[in-house]
Amino acid sequence: MDSFVKFTNQSQGRDRLFRATQYACMLLSYVLENKAGREKVVMKLRRVESNMSSGRKLFRLGNMAHAIEASRASIQLSDPILCYCLTAANLNRVLYFTCDTILWVRSVDLVSNIDKEKWRHRASQCYFYSLLLHLARDLYVIVYCMEKERNCKGKGANGENGPTLNSSSTWFKGLKNFLFIFCLSLKNHPPVLLDTIKNVCDLFSPLDHLGFFKTNPGFIGLCGLVSSVLGIMTIANPQLKLKN
Repeated sequence: MDSFVKFTNQSQGRDRLFRATQYACMLLSYVLENKAGREKVVMKLRRVESNMSSGRKLFRLGNMAHAIEASRASIQLSDPILCYCLTAANLNRVLYFTCDTILWVRSVDLVSNIDKEKWRHRASQCYFYSLLLHLARDLYVIVYCMEKERNCKGKGANGENGPTLNSSSTWFKGLKNFLFIFCLSLKNHPPVLLDTIKNVCDLFSPLDHLGFFKTNPGFIGLCGLVSSVLGIMTIANPQLKLKN
């Protein structure tokens, strides 16, 4: 199992490249679709996008084992919030990859009587829940980082009392300190910043498919491209990947 998981991990880099190409083609085809004389280019871009999507489904066939292994690892975490968020997120990924495999079986006509739209909807739901749980983990880590930064800032303070402030000035100063510590936390902890941006970008695709936030293929393509580039960065430099 360990060697198989390592093998599927190595395919993540290829999957991110396919994903970046897929969403770049989606974005370009949306930008060019209303341009005169660009019909053939748009058709080629959409064909490449479709091929990249099919290729990614093939790459993801082994990811179910990786998600199961990740669930087994996360359930042993000592922090209860991280344990719950990551375990539930990974279990939703297992369900998502199951739906994705069924869709792949349908796309290659191994089984023809599969309701494609129903399984796409189920896959989007599982993906949506997984992203929400990952964003909850990101928020928890950000709060933890802010607490550390606040403690460090408190130790560096001289402890002198400032002038008396009215309620409006106190509120403004509190907001200013909050934003300062928030930005400082993200600056000093790039992995959680990148992971949060990536998850927020990924969230728009299932939101659109499930009908919660309808947008257009150009916006989905842009968000997917940004997310894919960030994913490539974290794979190329593991120090940028958010750990438990």
